[in-house]
Amino acid sequence: MQPRDRFIAALERRAPTRGQRVPHFELVFFLTMEAFGKVHPSHRNYRQWDQMEEKERELHRNDMADVFIATADRYENDAIFIHPNPGSVEETMRLVELIREKTGDRYFIMRHGDATFSIPDGDHMADFSYRLVDEPQKVKAEAQQMVDDALARAERYRKHADRRGLGLDGFALCADYCLNTGPFLSPRRFAEFVTPYLAKLTQGYRDLGFYVIKHTDGNIMPIIDQLVQTNPHALHSIDPQAGVDIAEVKRRYGDRICLIGNVNCGLLDTGTDEQAIESARYALKSGMPGGGYVFSTSNCIYTGMRLSRYELMLDVWRKEGVY
Repeated sequence: MQPRDRFIAALERRAPTRGQRVPHFELVFFLTMEAFGKVHPSHRNYRQWDQMEEKERELHRNDMADVFIATADRYENDAIFIHPNPGSVEETMRLVELIREKTGDRYFIMRHGDATFSIPDGDHMADFSYRLVDEPQKVKAEAQQMVDDALARAERYRKHADRRGLGLDGFALCADYCLNTGPFLSPRRFAEFVTPYLAKLTQGYRDLGFYVIKHTDGNIMPIIDQLVQTNPHALHSIDPQAGVDIAEVKRRYGDRICLIGNVNCGLLDTGTDEQAIESARYALKSGMPGGGYVFSTSNCIYTGMRLSRYELMLDVWRKEGVY
């Protein structure tokens, strides 16, 4: 199977065949300087993009595409989560085109596509909380408008793919809802101000033919029923640092949704080699049965993590991640 086919099979929870490998990807691999001598596209400052001639822009686009492809090739990712920079619809479509021209249909390609309220930063948390009580209808109107705008962008991606052939495959919805102690809203408030709009967004993407992966860190257990009911294809990151047990999530929801993640980023970063290996093994052992699982960390390969630890995690996957 091509990596893209393997990834889609997991999202659709198809039963794996003997000898098939568990798919793997990361939301972000930020260690591109260490691995390839290249600054990650998200870390590049393109303030003068509008002043560049088209030839220079094209060089940048090609270099970004090459970084994403090199990461997928070297670390055997089945999917590429692109981070267009600049992030306009037009630049996203150009980047997807370049990756497809260079790799064909080898990889599943996604980009960020969330349009729901996430945890506000410390400067805005209080104001947002007041607004939920003081002007709930205005907040709901904003939530609906964000969904409408996102689906309008998605329609442009769909039309572009229809004209040019295989394009964007799906969206990773990366609004974070939870801290390690639980969601930033009570389950009742979450059901009022987030869940209906997440459901509309997910269904809208599905109706356009896109796959949907819902990401959120933290302790999702108080709202996991709501997340699953919104019907994404997959749930990421099943965060062990917040006490989320992939074995329990698999038992309760494995017949309804693909699971992605659970290798403990904290242990990869500051634990021992033995702890990192055990976390990778536990994720595989718990997630693999019956299919519907993608091997991944509980967040991403972030700046400051040791590359050797990611490679250690992949060694476990290569040896033990085959059905």
